[in-house]
Amino acid sequence: MLRIMGKFSVNVLKSSSLCTKYKYFRKTKMRIMSVIQQNCSLRYYSSPPDVDDGDTVTDFMAQERERGITIQSAAVTFDWKDYRINLIDTPGHVDFTVEVERCLRVLDGAVAVFDASAGVEAQTLTVWRQADKHQIPRICFLNKMDKNRASFTYAVESIKQKLKTKPLLLQLPIGEAKSFRGLVDVVTKEQIIWKPTSDLDDGKNFERKPLQETDDPNLFQEVQDARNTLIEQVADLDDEFAELVLGEHSENFDLISADKLQSAIRRITLAQKAVPVLCGSALKNKGVQPLLDAITLYLPAPNERSYEFLQWYKDDLCALAFKVLHDKCRGPLVFVRVYSGSLKPQSAVYNINKSCTERMSRLLLPFADQQIEIPSLMPGNIALTVGLKQSATGDTIVSSKASAVAAARRARRDAGEKKRSVSGVDSLLLAGVEIPEPVFFCTIEPPSMARQQDLDNALSCLQREDPSLKVKLDPDTGQTILCGMGELHIEIIHDRIKREYGIETYLGPLQIAYRETILNAAQATDILDKTVGDKRHFVTAEVEVRPRSGEGATTKPIISYAESVSEVLPKELQGAIENGITNSCIQGPLLGFPVQDIDVTVQSLTVHPDTSHTMVSACVSRCMQKALKIAGIQILEPLMNLEITVSEDHLSAALADLAQRRGNIQEIQSRQDNRVVVAAVPLAEMMGYSTVLRSLTSGSATFTLELASYQALSSQEQSALLHRRMGLA
Repeated sequence: MLRIMGKFSVNVLKSSSLCTKYKYFRKTKMRIMSVIQQNCSLRYYSSPPDVDDGDTVTDFMAQERERGITIQSAAVTFDWKDYRINLIDTPGHVDFTVEVERCLRVLDGAVAVFDASAGVEAQTLTVWRQADKHQIPRICFLNKMDKNRASFTYAVESIKQKLKTKPLLLQLPIGEAKSFRGLVDVVTKEQIIWKPTSDLDDGKNFERKPLQETDDPNLFQEVQDARNTLIEQVADLDDEFAELVLGEHSENFDLISADKLQSAIRRITLAQKAVPVLCGSALKNKGVQPLLDAITLYLPAPNERSYEFLQWYKDDLCALAFKVLHDKCRGPLVFVRVYSGSLKPQSAVYNINKSCTERMSRLLLPFADQQIEIPSLMPGNIALTVGLKQSATGDTIVSSKASAVAAARRARRDAGEKKRSVSGVDSLLLAGVEIPEPVFFCTIEPPSMARQQDLDNALSCLQREDPSLKVKLDPDTGQTILCGMGELHIEIIHDRIKREYGIETYLGPLQIAYRETILNAAQATDILDKTVGDKRHFVTAEVEVRPRSGEGATTKPIISYAESVSEVLPKELQGAIENGITNSCIQGPLLGFPVQDIDVTVQSLTVHPDTSHTMVSACVSRCMQKALKIAGIQILEPLMNLEITVSEDHLSAALADLAQRRGNIQEIQSRQDNRVVVAAVPLAEMMGYSTVLRSLTSGSATFTLELASYQALSSQEQSALLHRRMGLA
């Protein structure tokens, strides 16, 4: 957790999280930054609220304070020297990864925070890949340097090996673990030594001075070697700096000024050729201040980030809604990031995704669960808007429909000049957030039918806040089905419904969200002939389904048309056909799970002139169901990547338990005195695993779990699953 104390105390980074977000600017300058982290905490001076005490500023939900974890992202704004920082604290638990994804979407830079005793961990890899996808420049911070078994060398090596990036060591620690007492800035050759008073070691008292050879000859030589290595690394990656080194200072690297070196490091960081590495101990407030200085030195300003869609809007408003909260008094509060133009209260805006105009009544500067009203919002900033009733995560907000039309016209013109597809242009105009598919589901029921409408309203609000939460109705029983990313996710939703909406709901047993696919290619024909009133609706359809080969599972079928169909098919019927095919894949014929990885070809289609599009969809959907049954259905189960950190004494017990869970051991690594077991395990075998692992290892082991892929069940396992689902087992 990172805490900043100036006018107020703020919790910035959080435990086991790839926390995310900052934004900072100095009058005409701005920066936007993310904090990516794991199992660590950062803070600044004084004795502000603590994550261990459950009273941090950004963890204001009751569930967060009870569990000591971050569940939803929260934003705060504070000043650092001449900069203003807007920070968004995000969760690190895999169940809430969508919070990280949608916040990364609005960032310009990131800080990745690592446990110095553990190095790169499983969830860090996940969020690092998310940051790669959005091409976000990063800084690495090695936290907990005062922790037992902390190793600067090990952590740096794990960054190099696991993240496949080039670390630039800008600091060296003075001591490690219990002997950690300071650090040296490799660029300026200054040392910071903390001097605790009596039993209080809060980082307040320190001395900053140039490192002299007489202070510690061995340390001086180590820093000298590290600086020379850094200069060589930077010269290899930056041509401008290489010319400086080879020209003026080839004989003596000591003559290279800190300013020139910092400028080169900044260029390399922005180009994402390497990542600066710093260190400290956030719990003791050691190294946090140099980290914040590094953010202002090396991470980009918003105008240094390239967004292609901005050229189409010019100076008109272009903003992205990336998160929604519900306030009992003010209704929905929408977080927006402004990319161009400006926002003002009492102004009308146009939502491109929803094709509607809305009026925004107020603008609020967020400070966790408190807000301050502001008169305007300029490019590069984040704020809360009041009054947007329709906007949701991933929606693009512009000043008017005319502005959107003008931007689309410019985009089409550019697409024509560059021979780019229109669909590519659309994806830039409506850049949103990828939402992962749920892996768990269960039924949820109100205490009485009189509260059903209240429950529906509560679930509707929660779905708008959390796009990874899915709610649907079981067509056979009429029950409400709650779909989530994991056990903790569904548990939190259940608790929020009780606390925030006052509804005592009942959850059915948690079940696994399986998938279905087909084994063989098959063809089917269907005829629909129905007279409604004085109109005859007549459709004949023939479709072929085939298993899709290749990587990348998707529940969206790939649809094609036979040549004889495509030549005569009216465009207005194509939507009805594809709607029928897509709907038939939502619920498979065997157990009603989504069907994935299939290709569909419409071989023939005959439609009577008076036939409605609804009847065409119904006929094609029924034909698809027939073809899927003929092709033979294979059940797919979610396969999870599991990483267990366990001591040598309990390793054999953990491995034996995994063998009983159909686990496939992929690797056993060494991490200091512990072992890290990397395995692939079916999700169905992991229910209640945390309790079992605590029992086996006397509470000493930890584990992380994330979805890897879907794999086919064996015929025996599929038969057993069918019997359980039908109540025969």
